Amino acid sequence: MRTKIRQQLLSLAFFLLATVAGAQTLKGKVTDDQKEPLLGVTILIKNSPSRGATTNEKGEFTLRVSPEETLVFSYIGFKTKEVKVGKHKQLLVSLESEAEELPELLVVGSRAGGRTKIDSPVPVDVFDVTKTSKTQPQANINQILNSIAPSFTSTTQVVSDGSDHLDPAQLRGLGPDQTLVLLNGKRRHTSAFINVNGTPGRGTVGTDLNTIPSFALSRIEVLRDGASAQYGSDAIAGVMNLELKKEKGLSAQVSYGGHLTPKANDHRGDFDGGQGQLDINYGTELGKKGGFFNLTFSAQFRNTTHRAGTFDGDIFNAYNAIELRALEHNDNLSGYFSNINVDADSRLLGLIKGYAQEVDYFDSSYLSQIQGATSIAALQPLLKKDFTEQELAYRGLGRKDFNMHVGQSSLLGTQFFINAVIPFSKHWELYAFGGQSYRYGEAGGFFRRPNQARTFTGLHPNGYLPKITTDIQDSSISAGIRGEVGKWHIDLSNTFGRNEFAYTIKNTGNTSLRFASPDSFDAGKLRFLQNTINLDFSRPLELFEKANISFGLEQRHEAYSTVAGEELSYATYDIHGGVLPLGAPSSQKTTDFFGNALPGGAQVLPGFRKESALTKTRNVVAGYGEFETDITKWLLANAAVRYEHYSDFGNTFNYKLATRVKLFPNVNLRGAASTGFRAPSIHQLYYTNINTLQINGVLQETGTFNNISRAAELFGIDKLREEKSKSVSAGFALKVPKAGLSLSADAYFIRVDDRIILTEAFSRPAGNTTAENELKQIFDLANVNTVQFFANAVDVETKGIDVVLSHSLQNDKLSLTNDFAFNLTQTKKVGEIHTPRAIKAAGLEEKFFSERSRVLLEEVIPRFKATLSHNLTIGKWNGYLRNTYYGKATGPDIIRTADQVGDFVFDERGHQVIRGKIITDLSIAYNFTPKTSFTLGVNNLFDLYPEKNVKVNNNNDQFVYSRATSQFGLNGRYVFARATFHLF
Repeated sequence: MRTKIRQQLLSLAFFLLATVAGAQTLKGKVTDDQKEPLLGVTILIKNSPSRGATTNEKGEFTLRVSPEETLVFSYIGFKTKEVKVGKHKQLLVSLESEAEELPELLVVGSRAGGRTKIDSPVPVDVFDVTKTSKTQPQANINQILNSIAPSFTSTTQVVSDGSDHLDPAQLRGLGPDQTLVLLNGKRRHTSAFINVNGTPGRGTVGTDLNTIPSFALSRIEVLRDGASAQYGSDAIAGVMNLELKKEKGLSAQVSYGGHLTPKANDHRGDFDGGQGQLDINYGTELGKKGGFFNLTFSAQFRNTTHRAGTFDGDIFNAYNAIELRALEHNDNLSGYFSNINVDADSRLLGLIKGYAQEVDYFDSSYLSQIQGATSIAALQPLLKKDFTEQELAYRGLGRKDFNMHVGQSSLLGTQFFINAVIPFSKHWELYAFGGQSYRYGEAGGFFRRPNQARTFTGLHPNGYLPKITTDIQDSSISAGIRGEVGKWHIDLSNTFGRNEFAYTIKNTGNTSLRFASPDSFDAGKLRFLQNTINLDFSRPLELFEKANISFGLEQRHEAYSTVAGEELSYATYDIHGGVLPLGAPSSQKTTDFFGNALPGGAQVLPGFRKESALTKTRNVVAGYGEFETDITKWLLANAAVRYEHYSDFGNTFNYKLATRVKLFPNVNLRGAASTGFRAPSIHQLYYTNINTLQINGVLQETGTFNNISRAAELFGIDKLREEKSKSVSAGFALKVPKAGLSLSADAYFIRVDDRIILTEAFSRPAGNTTAENELKQIFDLANVNTVQFFANAVDVETKGIDVVLSHSLQNDKLSLTNDFAFNLTQTKKVGEIHTPRAIKAAGLEEKFFSERSRVLLEEVIPRFKATLSHNLTIGKWNGYLRNTYYGKATGPDIIRTADQVGDFVFDERGHQVIRGKIITDLSIAYNFTPKTSFTLGVNNLFDLYPEKNVKVNNNNDQFVYSRATSQFGLNGRYVFARATFHLF
């Protein structure tokens, strides 16, 4: 089927190529009203927003056009200008200064294109990445948007497996998988990773924005409105479009910074988390007909931050102390048994008694009890006694030596991106863009302490901190041909994307292997591939004042793979070193001294089992149409429809209606209503793995089983179906050019039915029915304590308001821009939980959708977020000041207790409330020459941190700050320096 579709599309492409003729090339120059050239002016062909150019440092541009076309010139701080091409072969265009922020023409929001923010029937934010890259401390896309876009939330996660290496992003409080990402207007593929930890974004698959270097971008558009009828699945919360640079010249940027805070290095102070970045961008003309080639290379490193307190739990017991005294005599007690209950050497009892006498802090009474023991069984309860403080002193260690790495992971990455257009006839051009990204990451898990059964002290007498390392490789390429036949604009493209997430677990062990365990494991990898073919048609119509019709076809192929890790990474081994068979008696299991069975698989993250290895594919075919018209000079109407067929779950049809009413020349009312959907990601349909999760304060191996598994069937979990949404928005936009003011406000309501969530963990069955016995075998085979599933569990409603106010002042002496924006949003579960009958009958409804799950869905990110920023340029100096208020967030755990004291706030259900704070960023830049600038700055100037966790929830003073809420991170003050060069 796919081959036939591709053949038809290629045939159409060759037919269209045969219809085109020679070219007319227009050259031009754009200046301000003082005749100074303007760099970076956007020039688009009206009603053909995918065609255009950008001026170079001399204000020059080249573009292929036809006489009947109209060019639209837009630039920050200047009035948008339209110029009819006519017979011109050269143009000199002067833009008039106007105090208005970001008047660029939009790509998202309407396929008709050619509209500014104020004229759009739906709210769109436009962020100039070229300018922010000079002044802001944030370097990657997630961080930039989190600091400047109130409706956007993303923070670095800690101690959460793969999420440490990928920052989940959310728009308007909805899930990371409910925002669609475009690159140059084409659908971007998602990550191969799926978040199964108890942190924001749990159970979702998002797009890894940080695979794209911010230095490669000219701007980011954020459509804050449902758009599934226009762009397809995932666009429930909105759409983000990232536009790659087009300009000519060579520019570079180098930056370095880190966290200067008394809480650095686990509250020892000084500096940590150093990070550096080198960016290079080069662009050149291709031919003389407006073609260009632009490439960006970016390399960066990031060191870890450490924000744990001082571990205050138990570390060493008496057996650990005796064991070390034996090791000091080159005698390893673990070598005297494999299973303490079966094959303990008869000498072991005497050896323990002998070495116990070398522990000088054992008092005579305690030593007497040890010497009086007549068996190993009699010794075991005696030797569990805690001697942490004494043994720390003997070993010359401190409690901080047993801290976890609670903070940002370390990263090392490179990206290479291109963007190119090659005109080859009067109205036709080839285009291509995409890139390659590689990122290596390393993060810590939970410390394996000597007194835990998870730790084989025969190899690790002081325990160890296991490391999760990832190799993330991302590739993408989009190529197409676009042009015009008569008044029809046609665009045929193919977009390919691939993401691979490979795990290597280091500084760890398979405890069941005891002495034979390696310390590093290939734990397998996840892969996701997406290929999308689009054929789009659009044309203006002579209807009413003006109109535009667009329609197209899309064929998308998706493939998801789980690649098994090496057997050592997931298997459990018996006392003879063979794989422990299912149902093996306890006598065959390796144990620690106290008789606890030693767990198999790599500690912190067992590898993907060979039984979990799979490759699954699906195909999607879509048809869509959109009609937009200015019915009168004051009334615009837009309607869009989309039909999609999924090979794995069926059909969906969605629509959208939008309107804009121009009350006055610069005052518009706007509104939209739409239906939407999100198909279950192919990851959610088929992901299966085992993770070590903290459940009720205890580390447990938890299996995530997919919905086609036998376990899901036995628990009564239904097959996944699509999420369906309805959304309504209404607002206004106005500007006062003479005062340099613009204001927009939009209210919205979104209802999502059948929201997909990840359930809580179901424990091993206790009964003996046929189904329960079969489930026990599944638990044993997977070597797990609990299991969890994806399910369409609840319906949710989100409502809120976005407000954006901008002021700009420009004269001969200075340029000042002031921006204020806020987002107030609330997401609530509504109606009954969609609990399967079998789950409800078993009394497990709280496990299906728990109170913790509710908070993760509704309250772990701030409901209110506001930014106030000021950008002042005087001569060669530029100053930037921003204050961002991050509202309160709520921790998911119920932790209020009767003896709780201190300055903490709890809600009515016992959850800790993390109160809001204002974060201040400041930077100062100096332009040594028009092509060289240097910036010094600081993020979080006053070194603020979230509120501390309550003692009962900080894991022995390791999670001083919550890892389950998302406000502004927990790294504290960040200082940086940045140099920018425009070499030519």
